Amino acid sequence: MNAQPPIPFTQTQGVEQVAFQRDELGAILSLYGRMVAAGEWRDYGISCLREVAVFAIFRRTAEHPLYRIEKRPRLRERQGQYAVIGLDGRILKRGHDLRTVLRVLERKLIRAIE
Repeated sequence: MNAQPPIPFTQTQGVEQVAFQRDELGAILSLYGRMVAAGEWRDYGISCLREVAVFAIFRRTAEHPLYRIEKRPRLRERQGQYAVIGLDGRILKRGHDLRTVLRVLERKLIRAIE
């Protein structure tokens, strides 16, 4: 029996993923939970890529996302690293603070009572 040494793990330089931090996910999931309770949203998906982290919000699983919450750290010094993007690709709000950016979606939760 020939024993072979384990293949060393080689890490490619410069390949890092952008991800949401715990407090950022807490703010997003808090809003998501309220919208699910209101019956507006039903599913979500998270993608962590090299230049952007995306939290996609769906009304139904098989559809295109209603909204995408994106984090792009390269834009931190310019427009702000957080953005809410609508179904048609328009940027609804962009900024440096995630909670203020998410307010554009909270407005949809407020309804008039008859």
